[in-house]
Amino acid sequence: MSSLINLSPVLFFLICWCSFNLLFRPCLSACNSADKQVLLQIKQALNNPYHLASWNPDTDCCDWYDVECDPDTSRIITLNIFSANISGQIPPQVGSLPYLQTLIFHKITNITGTIPSTLSKLKRLEMLRLNNLNLSGTIPDFFSELRNLTFLDLSFNQLTGSLPTSVNKLSNLLALHFDRNQLTGTIPDTYGKFVGSVPEIYLSHNQLSGEIPDSMRLLNFTKIDVSRNQLEGDASLLLGQSNKALFYLDISRNAFSFDLGKVEFPGGLGYLDVNHNKIYGNIPAAITSLDLQFLNASYNRLCGQIPVGGKLQSFDYSSYIHNKCLCGSPLPECM
Repeated sequence: MSSLINLSPVLFFLICWCSFNLLFRPCLSACNSADKQVLLQIKQALNNPYHLASWNPDTDCCDWYDVECDPDTSRIITLNIFSANISGQIPPQVGSLPYLQTLIFHKITNITGTIPSTLSKLKRLEMLRLNNLNLSGTIPDFFSELRNLTFLDLSFNQLTGSLPTSVNKLSNLLALHFDRNQLTGTIPDTYGKFVGSVPEIYLSHNQLSGEIPDSMRLLNFTKIDVSRNQLEGDASLLLGQSNKALFYLDISRNAFSFDLGKVEFPGGLGYLDVNHNKIYGNIPAAITSLDLQFLNASYNRLCGQIPVGGKLQSFDYSSYIHNKCLCGSPLPECM
């Protein structure tokens, strides 16, 4: 006790304060110095934007805007820059934050350039969103090395080239967004061979061509959107089998051609958009048993009477117009 009494008041206060705070965060600063230096390099690479004004080297980086620290390790686990007026490229230094679990660059005015290869070092990454930017170039193959990824979103960019073939190795992947880019080529056969969980697939608004690979027939997808491409052939393989988990299917605005009357529908299907294709046959009566929340079969080559029952009459005429000879409510009566 006597030794404590001899301490200066300032030092005594610091000891007491740190002892109290050890339960919550490390004494004086929770910020890892290496991560802090990387963040300052990222800020400089982005031309010191006002959006990152809180990134002050004299303050604790765990308190900075758009970042999050792990309370146990003091390492940066989240970098989330969104809705910002920033010009530049994704700094390669991002790959030097080894404990990152979430990386988001979202809806930033003018982030250009390619996806930096240094991201391949982020082995702990679980969520990656680089969307609503102006990224160009191809989608790199290294994403398959980030085995902890559960969410991969590269949508709303200007990415070109083909779809990466090896993302099926991501056994924890729950959602894959490559939509709204300028991707070309076919859907790889590997997209029907995911080794773990079966992700939601979003590939719409690209320039993909060819047929849906047969390997996708057996996988238990819940959501698939391949709308607004240049795909053709028989897309009914994505349906079939009443015990499939498929809830959401959008194949609209392609050149698919198959007999809708011969399709077996998953029992839980709630959203079906097949408009602007070359689909023929009739609308089968079995579809009346579905609890559909949305249906659009317009601009095809369907014929016959629209079955009565279920939700089919709850949709207006726009869900059925411009078919070869479809009739019945909500369209004019069959003659």
